[in-house]
Amino acid sequence: MRDPEVDAVYVATPPDAHAVHAQLAARHGKPVYVEKPMALCHRECLAMIEACRKAGVPLFTAYYRRALPRFLTVKALVDDGAIGTVRAVVVTLTRRHALDAEALPWRVDPAIAGGGLFVDLASHTIDLLDHLLGPIAIVAGGASNQGGFYRAEDIVSASFGFASGVRGTGLWTFTADADADRVEIIGSAGRLAFSTFDDAPVVVTRGTGVESFEVPHPPHVQQPLVQTIVDQLQGQGSCPSTGETGARATRVMDALLQSYYEGGAAELV
Repeated sequence: MRDPEVDAVYVATPPDAHAVHAQLAARHGKPVYVEKPMALCHRECLAMIEACRKAGVPLFTAYYRRALPRFLTVKALVDDGAIGTVRAVVVTLTRRHALDAEALPWRVDPAIAGGGLFVDLASHTIDLLDHLLGPIAIVAGGASNQGGFYRAEDIVSASFGFASGVRGTGLWTFTADADADRVEIIGSAGRLAFSTFDDAPVVVTRGTGVESFEVPHPPHVQQPLVQTIVDQLQGQGSCPSTGETGARATRVMDALLQSYYEGGAAELV
């Protein structure tokens, strides 16, 4: 942090250390690139944003799908009206339970990860939807543990509304019979489907037929987003994944996990 030859700091620890290291980097005047999810909770995200604001340094979050060619294709199709006016979105992510009970990863330890695999994986999709459709304004839903393999939640269901008026539903379960990964955006003139994680084509279905887009990932998936950070720091562009956008994803996840960890109904706060 004190090294004058270090231009920026990449915080790649598990989430429980993101806030402290990001704030330390800010105090030393270093721009910060922090892994996702941004922090253990929305409150920590706000503290990180404020520390960087006071220090006058930018804060970036590693939601690298915002810059990947595949999802830029999705955004261009949505923005150009390929499926008409967007009405709704449906998210489904299921995974088989495949963790070793004797060596559970930190990703299912809420004290380290802020939750379970939902936080690790769903955060990508929630942030991507924010990028594609705008901020989520209202959330209802909840979480539970059905398998009993670890303390963290292993199923989350959600109903959400975007500030734009688009509605959505989501289901994430990690003790299912099979793996599935599908996001379907429903419009007034067609539908667009893609996978957040699987190497599957982007598919547009309209009255005129079905169109498929094969868009491979680059060799290093974070490179396109990192390039936008370098460009911004050199005054030649801007990064689409900031502290503010990253905090919005955490805020939504906090609301959906509130009933499981704290009791009470899901609520954006």
